[in-house]
Amino acid sequence: MPLTITLLGILVLIALISVVRLHTFLAFLAVSMGVGLALGLKPLAIVDAIQKGIGSTLGSITAIIALGAMLGKLVAHSGAAQRIAVNMMDLVGTRHARWAFLVTGFIVGLPLFYSVGFMLLAPLVITVAYRYKLPALYIGLPMLASLSVTQGYLPPHPAPLAILKQFNANMGLTLFYGIIVSIPAILISGALFGSTLKRYTTLPNPAFIAPDLLEEQMPSASVSFLTVLLPILLIGLSTLISPYLPANSVSQQVLLFVGEPVVSMFFAVLVAMVTLGINRGKSMPEVTALLGEAVKDVAMLFLIFGGAGALKQVLTDGGVNQSIADMMHDSSVHPYILAWGMAALIRVCVGSSTVSGITTAGFVAPLLASTGVEPNLMVLSIGAGSMMFSHVNDTGFWLFREYFQLSMADTLKTWSVMETLVSVSGLAGVMVLSWILS
Repeated sequence: MPLTITLLGILVLIALISVVRLHTFLAFLAVSMGVGLALGLKPLAIVDAIQKGIGSTLGSITAIIALGAMLGKLVAHSGAAQRIAVNMMDLVGTRHARWAFLVTGFIVGLPLFYSVGFMLLAPLVITVAYRYKLPALYIGLPMLASLSVTQGYLPPHPAPLAILKQFNANMGLTLFYGIIVSIPAILISGALFGSTLKRYTTLPNPAFIAPDLLEEQMPSASVSFLTVLLPILLIGLSTLISPYLPANSVSQQVLLFVGEPVVSMFFAVLVAMVTLGINRGKSMPEVTALLGEAVKDVAMLFLIFGGAGALKQVLTDGGVNQSIADMMHDSSVHPYILAWGMAALIRVCVGSSTVSGITTAGFVAPLLASTGVEPNLMVLSIGAGSMMFSHVNDTGFWLFREYFQLSMADTLKTWSVMETLVSVSGLAGVMVLSWILS
């Protein structure tokens, strides 16, 4: 029954947004209340769940989204995005732009959270699309597939890392197996599927593009690349060096601090204010005004994300993920497929890949001892399942839709299908690797 209620609630949500044209935030609140009552939650418990869901979701991503928008605005209006786009196209040519973004997405996605990588790279995709008259979705989806795969499969991203620790799996081996599985998954979901999307020619959000500048008006290539890549460098240095420093030492604490996504993005914005603002002849009030415009560009996203978080929390408090786990616990299916299926169902119903992965890990852990399956591959199978069919209850769905300006139906046909391919191809990779290692 909880699963049926969840599916009906999702259908009602889609109808309210697409057919009735109700504001997305109001639609989320209405469905959250209705689903909560149907799941048997008390009215005040529903209110608490909505508040908790909005708070936890926005608390984890608001600063990153806002700082990412600020950095993106400075990068775009200073000409840094244009400089990077020109250099990239000179190096690989417009014919290979999508492959360049695919590789870039994978490299950037290794150390960065999905939202940080998206906020850094999406404006570059949009800049290249405008400047070279290329379909933005066609060249951008391979990059998004790379970001999704790294988020779902590979530690040190939150869900894979939490599952890895719960299973006492080997970090290095999981990462090695994960990269092997990631390559075909990215090629299928990003390169192959992305190649079918040339017909989607809707112009992306113009808020993230600036007019063309002359050569002498743009910052240098070194300044442009260094400013954009600064968060990646800080997080990468923290990830690589901090484990080898004395525990709890000042140097380790400093590195861990600057390696936090919010902190690294904050420093990047401060640097960009100087390198791409003050040093380019802008006054501090002009730079500050530009940052204010950047926040306005993404303000509506905060309400949508909050609504999605409210629905996620109502479903979680209503026991939907527990119900799915109980339903599949006594299955005789292969452990990797069972874990993947459980994570996929929870992901589709609840909308959070992290909740999906961690919930599934708790129920699958006993299978490791009883079946003797490889814990490193189990981490990957759950991670792949947690990426299944992102839709209206996932914040990534709305981030993608806002930037690429697609209809609800087209977002489902592109983004949601891509995420499904990421999930299914990941499971296939795990099963093949399991067969090879056995």
